[in-house]
Amino acid sequence: MAEGSWEMDREVLAANEAFYRAFTTQDFDGMDKLWASSAAVTCIHPGWNAVRGREPVMASWQSILSNPEAPKISSANVTVHILGSAAYVICEEHLRGTVLIATNVFVREGGEWKMTHHQAGHLLAARVPVPPPEEVPPPAGDRGVN
Repeated sequence: MAEGSWEMDREVLAANEAFYRAFTTQDFDGMDKLWASSAAVTCIHPGWNAVRGREPVMASWQSILSNPEAPKISSANVTVHILGSAAYVICEEHLRGTVLIATNVFVREGGEWKMTHHQAGHLLAARVPVPPPEEVPPPAGDRGVN
């Protein structure tokens, strides 16, 4: 990994952690500061249609965070991918005994990593093990070649 990569990873991770901290503490002002103001902004909450534009996205967060029943949430199994002045994080979201899978996209704005997209959805099976190829049964009707 090139020098400086670890520092950028840490910066993106810090922005991602700030997002989940603002979510779980219902801190709308903190959430608002995390989102990009120049780049296009979108969000797909579980079960929602895509929300497009900063104003509608922030209104969606205001609605969620102002709800006294808003869930406490934490992230786990986080991976960071940096692509120049953009980065994305894939992680699990743990809330109320449920695991969601999320993608959070960030861009550099004013020297800081700002969120430009968040999408979370239900994970049907957490960490399903993938068997090695020799253990995968042949398709039905496949008798092999002799």
